[in-house]
Amino acid sequence: MNFAEVLSQEFDIKLLFAQNIIELLDGGCTIPFIARYRKEQHGTLDDQVLRQIAERLAYLRNLEARKQEVLAVITELGKLTPELEADIKNAETLTAVEDLYRPYRPKRRTRATIARERGLEPLAHLIFEQELESGSISDLARPYINEAQGVLTTEDAISGAKDIIAEDMSDDAGVRQALRELVAGTGRVAVRAVSPEEDSVYRLYYAFDAAYKSLSSHQILAINRGEREKLLKVSIEVDEAEALAMLHKAFVWPGSITSDLVAEAAEDSFKRLLFPSVEREMRSQLTDRADEQAISMFALNLKPLLMQPPVKGRVTLGLDPAYRTGCKLAVVDETGRVLDTDVIYPTPPLNQTEKAADILRKLITRHGVSCIAIGNGTASGEAEAFVADVIRDMGGKVSYMVVNEAGASVYSASKLAADEFPELDLTLRSAVSIARRLLDPLAELVKIDPKSIGVGQYQHDMPGARLDQALEAVVEDCVNQVGVDLNIASVPLLTQVSGLTATTAKNIVAYREEHGAFPDRKTLRKVPKLGPKAYEQCAGFLRVSESKQILDNTSVHPESYKAAKALLALLGYTPEDVKSGNLGELQCRLQAIGTAEAAQACGVGVPTLTDIVANLLKPGRDPRDELPPPLMRQDVLHMEDLTPGMTLSGTVRNVIDFGAFVDIGVHQDGLVHISELADRFVRHPSEVVAVGDVVQAVVLQVEPEKKRIGLSMKQV
Repeated sequence: MNFAEVLSQEFDIKLLFAQNIIELLDGGCTIPFIARYRKEQHGTLDDQVLRQIAERLAYLRNLEARKQEVLAVITELGKLTPELEADIKNAETLTAVEDLYRPYRPKRRTRATIARERGLEPLAHLIFEQELESGSISDLARPYINEAQGVLTTEDAISGAKDIIAEDMSDDAGVRQALRELVAGTGRVAVRAVSPEEDSVYRLYYAFDAAYKSLSSHQILAINRGEREKLLKVSIEVDEAEALAMLHKAFVWPGSITSDLVAEAAEDSFKRLLFPSVEREMRSQLTDRADEQAISMFALNLKPLLMQPPVKGRVTLGLDPAYRTGCKLAVVDETGRVLDTDVIYPTPPLNQTEKAADILRKLITRHGVSCIAIGNGTASGEAEAFVADVIRDMGGKVSYMVVNEAGASVYSASKLAADEFPELDLTLRSAVSIARRLLDPLAELVKIDPKSIGVGQYQHDMPGARLDQALEAVVEDCVNQVGVDLNIASVPLLTQVSGLTATTAKNIVAYREEHGAFPDRKTLRKVPKLGPKAYEQCAGFLRVSESKQILDNTSVHPESYKAAKALLALLGYTPEDVKSGNLGELQCRLQAIGTAEAAQACGVGVPTLTDIVANLLKPGRDPRDELPPPLMRQDVLHMEDLTPGMTLSGTVRNVIDFGAFVDIGVHQDGLVHISELADRFVRHPSEVVAVGDVVQAVVLQVEPEKKRIGLSMKQV
């Protein structure tokens, strides 16, 4: 198989680009590096498409390897025919290969294998060939009576032969595929309650029936979970008459004395072997489809959460709310360094409101706190109301934001947190994490398993390895898109940088602690175990703002420094002009020369030159700064304050298949159903909103007893 040709056709890219991508991947290049620094070689594809190509390449290679394994096994059995070999080599999916291999795969002891052991396979062939137009079935079967083998009568012989025929039919690749297509096209999924009188969260599915092809991802996952919990029973239904007609057309030839026996074997095969097997496969396909959709949704939500704009240059107080154990406080400076910690008890059962307010005011005044991050866990509502009262008493000089604290407790109890804050109790580490999530969400959230961040649906039901792979790819892309400050980055953050491993990340931090801050990028070469290839992959993503080389604080790769300097000289500038920001006429001068001509003169491609220009104009640029800032508050609403028709600002907390949950400042997120997201048809909520978006929403309904708030974005 020519992998490059297949990828070229499937992704509609030039054959040369496909070949280059394969060579780069095989050469140990990472997706972020290829996406940013090898644009000329792949036609400026983005990182998501490159990942899809890499995944497809892995599948194709796995497919080719499996074909060779199957061919070797069938050859060893002495049953490989030219036709079968061609079918296997031309198969386009692993399922097709396995279907072709199925008749030759070792089987457990079945009725058919027992019949073969009793010497009935020749009789099965005679019956299945359907060439006899006259004679007696009994006469045909009589020679196969063998009391020693347990074949006592002609009926026993015929029954065993039919078992062999039924199994052979169920192993037929063409029939299996035709039945799959029938299920996919007209099949239905029927769900019933195991105990209809027992109430549960799955009551919606107690008498549920839907077309196989129309089931949505969240329905499939809910049904699967209900089945695992033994509350639901699930089956796939198909038109049996149509399925049997398909089998008859494939195997039954009228006019023979054995045709009726073959028809009986076909019916037995369908009911006992073929349909149960295909039903399991089709259920598995449903689950795979739902898993991929859920994983895709999780990844889609994770990226904007990680890319939320940081609250830069502000001393921040993190508050981890609780009842009995009190609200933990941690003050961090602009860089995330811990300045102070404390515990207050403004919530039940102690209700030490005045004492808690006094401590909070002192911390705010002592350290110049300008914003407060409140975790959204237990007692968050009470803590938010308390903070709002304190802010009001202080004249509104401080603002606050409720942040998603999912995973903070996991992080605080981890070895990583213990190493980072050995002197702090684990509950206070949570408060530090919450504060840092407001200060720099990306730098803090990379320390936490993405599955614990809580922006998906049914994430605990997903195949772990596949989910980890997808989410780690998102984290890697985000970290490398933003860039990392080499002199303050933590080990977890550095580990996500292209080309670095946990070992090299630890070595970088160890080198920094021993020798002081890195003066420039090239000093990275002195870090133990960070070889030339790793340096090539990581250097462009690591920033050194203190470096005398201004390009070290940009995403220009060191391999392009010569081109950048040549461009500056060509346009009449110097590196000092970059530092002083004196490049106001750069674009005009470049247009006068021509981008293509300038690229040729500098020895790089147009995409690379374009990136160099963007970085020269904005050295140290953080792409998150271009996004709307997070929504900060100074006062709090309660659910009873809401009335239908109110318009409120809110932050999107989660996007799911049927809508989006929005934090409107009342501690209970409201749901904007997919039908209320826009005045047009919306195929999926992600077309309209993303996690972290600040939106305007109208209150449709409030149900305090059920803790439900219905919102609309259509009427704004």
